[in-house]
Amino acid sequence: MATPSDNAGKFGTLAVHAGQAPEETTGAIMTPIFQTSTYVQPELAKPKGGYDYARLKNPTREALEANVAALEDGCHGIAFASGLAAIESVVKRLSAGDHVVSEENTYGGVTRMFTKVLQKLGIEFSFVDTRDPSCIAEAMRANTKLVHVETPTNPMMRICDIEEAARIAHQGGAILMVDNTFASPYNQRPLALGADVTAHSATKYLNGHSDIIGGILVVNDDELAEDIHFVRKSTGAVPGPMDCWLCLRGTKTLHLRMERHNENGLAVARFLEQHPAVERVHYPGLASHPQHELAGRQMSGFTGMVAVELGDAAKARSMVERTRIFALAESLGGVESLISVPALQTHASVPEDMRLAMGVTDGLVRLSVGIEDQDDLLDDLDQALAG
Repeated sequence: MATPSDNAGKFGTLAVHAGQAPEETTGAIMTPIFQTSTYVQPELAKPKGGYDYARLKNPTREALEANVAALEDGCHGIAFASGLAAIESVVKRLSAGDHVVSEENTYGGVTRMFTKVLQKLGIEFSFVDTRDPSCIAEAMRANTKLVHVETPTNPMMRICDIEEAARIAHQGGAILMVDNTFASPYNQRPLALGADVTAHSATKYLNGHSDIIGGILVVNDDELAEDIHFVRKSTGAVPGPMDCWLCLRGTKTLHLRMERHNENGLAVARFLEQHPAVERVHYPGLASHPQHELAGRQMSGFTGMVAVELGDAAKARSMVERTRIFALAESLGGVESLISVPALQTHASVPEDMRLAMGVTDGLVRLSVGIEDQDDLLDDLDQALAG
């Protein structure tokens, strides 16, 4: 377990050092990859340091958990095999008959998991537009145990007032979980704004190199952490040590990468906003974003995620198939720039009427702006739109 006081320094120092120490036997400065499934016990039922089976504890995983917990100003990091598994573990604390209020514009895989898997177990879900806190308040019930939001959302870049969402959730006896994947801890820290759980797809900005699948939760409450650990132990959705090591390598440069993502994302958004082929740009760093002021209050940077509306499916297809630097692929947050059409990719499983109501049209294109040279990215988009 890490606590903020255990790790001195500002964000960049924490990114490099938090949760880590030279390996005791050799002094190796890098955290070893403990590629083991079990541990030899010196005495019967008395495992050394509590290490008895790797589903429960692994030193490489614990180093990653402590590192990300420090970056989020939290006490407990709990890593998972994927971002979906992390979010699922929080919902699996609930029982049949309990109710969840969720942002409607979540990642399509979350919507699918909630409606096609967990709803079958008797958990009830209400999907609302959390840009308006009154929508959260109106959806609350006596049996509401969890409020789940993304901010910014995927892919519409909506912003939820985290402090107000926390107040409403707590007033109703529920906890607030914030998916912080799009922002990263560098740009936003939900726990400091009142959230109970911060969730990440570690696949994205935390790792930053498009070579793992992983997820992580950060919480402050000891009892809540114990509950989530129990769910993970009982269901087994743990990441492997190699993936944890790769993610830990990624977090060391998170502050450096996010500065470039933020810079490039804003430049791309401004360029596209002025382009005649683009109808609308969704990016909280633009003054034209309806929640720009709120985003500025709770975020220190606006990330590399940009969504643009081109008007129809043919224009969207032409753009994404003509880019040369932006790779046509799902996922986000890597050093390389990616481009996709959410309606046909990340949000294809969301019912069409729900997609369209949120603005996820066939002409919407999502960009994950990487850390390449800015002029090259703008030139690439310009030539792609010219088609």
